[in-house]
Amino acid sequence: MENTEKLKNSKEVIAHIAECFPKCFTLEGEAKPLKIGIFQDLAERLSEDPKVSKTQLRAALRQYTSSWRYLHGIKPGATRVDLDGNACGELEEEHVEHAKKALAESKAKVQARRKEQAIKAREEGKANPKAAKPAQQRRAKPAKPQQKQNNKPAVPETRALNSDDMVVGKEVNVNMGKGNMAATIVELNKDDVRVRLTNGLQMVVKAEHLRA
Repeated sequence: MENTEKLKNSKEVIAHIAECFPKCFTLEGEAKPLKIGIFQDLAERLSEDPKVSKTQLRAALRQYTSSWRYLHGIKPGATRVDLDGNACGELEEEHVEHAKKALAESKAKVQARRKEQAIKAREEGKANPKAAKPAQQRRAKPAKPQQKQNNKPAVPETRALNSDDMVVGKEVNVNMGKGNMAATIVELNKDDVRVRLTNGLQMVVKAEHLRA
């Protein structure tokens, strides 16, 4: 029997519409600019779909079009597409400028929030050094065997990333609780960061779990 349970959140709805319309929506990489008025097309095409409602579609579409990767795709010469991937005209300059401004403002807000979180973490560490010490010791443990084998200088104590560190290609450490895992930033999003581990596996983590 087909599963007709309602999708729970916008992330699930976006994954669903990307599966239904793969030539229009994508879950990774730069997103294509969407046809103006595509919500009506989407609502009509999925009107008989028991998994989603119009309200869910509207919220998911709003989240999709405000994401960094979508705003990155709103650039001069880019072509809008409909649900089937057909071209629907080039972007107008005012839409490109609006997207550029929205992207800059969104990044500024995220960087400010991350900076605030880093400052708060440092202040908490200073206020309660005994509580912070075990965490620092746990982070240092994985590096000890390597130091003995290759006799290289000790790995510097890790720190929270600042705004300058948040760039694609940056080598970082993912704090997994039991220790750090080396990784490389491959994609920056508004609420999270996609990284690639040394074994090739990719994962999405919150920025506060990354260390320089």
